[in-house]
Amino acid sequence: STEHEKGRQGNLAPFRFEAMGLRMTDRYIRIVSLWIQPGQEAAFEAYEHEAAQIMVRYGGRIERAIRTVGQGTDAPFEVHLVSFPDRAAADSCAIDPHSVNLRSRRSEIILRTAILEGREVGPY
Repeated sequence: STEHEKGRQGNLAPFRFEAMGLRMTDRYIRIVSLWIQPGQEAAFEAYEHEAAQIMVRYGGRIERAIRTVGQGTDAPFEVHLVSFPDRAAADSCAIDPHSVNLRSRRSEIILRTAILEGREVGPY
């Protein structure tokens, strides 16, 4: 196989939180799809970096951030798998003064957001 194919195989390997010492099953999970305003890629990345720093204060983290490619104009720019120790931690993060302040810039950068709550299942 070629070097390119080896790289692709590595990217297709299943991601295991347990291998990293993490147990997603015990955490509150949100799947967040984000559509951004045209030309706001750099501002979005800076915004998400700030948001992630605030989440850490409440035990939250962006477990995975997937940027969509070749999906058309209806597809989100990114999809995030976000987790917190529990829903109360997520709710506390949302009302943190730094989060509230950060949201004041949100409409300039983020066009639309769709949030699903979930729980880990499997492995399959």
